[in-house]
Amino acid sequence: MKRMLLVLCLAPAIPVAAEAQDAAAGEKIFAVCRACHQVGETAKNSVGPVLNGLIGRKSGSVEGYNYSDANKNSGLTWDEATFFEYIKDPRAKIPGTKMVYAGLKDEQRAKDLVAFLKQYDAAGKKAP
Repeated sequence: MKRMLLVLCLAPAIPVAAEAQDAAAGEKIFAVCRACHQVGETAKNSVGPVLNGLIGRKSGSVEGYNYSDANKNSGLTWDEATFFEYIKDPRAKIPGTKMVYAGLKDEQRAKDLVAFLKQYDAAGKKAP
């Protein structure tokens, strides 16, 4: 009985591979995003803004990108939880956004995408 209780108590602390963030898988998911967004040292604004340094950045703040008023005035700062809500349904999170994307509903794929994006600092340098 004690052994079973110990297993039940420790189970939540054991990492599950399916829940881990996978930057390599996220890079494949980013292939869809690449139609509008860029990352890296040579990234430029395109249909969408550069996504370098996304986590921790205020929404609507990439210099030289023409954001919608809704995005500029959303008051959001991108953290993982906010990004997950947004990427799931951009127009629900920021009504009036210019982003025309149906959304990434799969939580694991969203985590992988964030892992990929988090590799790039604001200057586009990729963490080793």
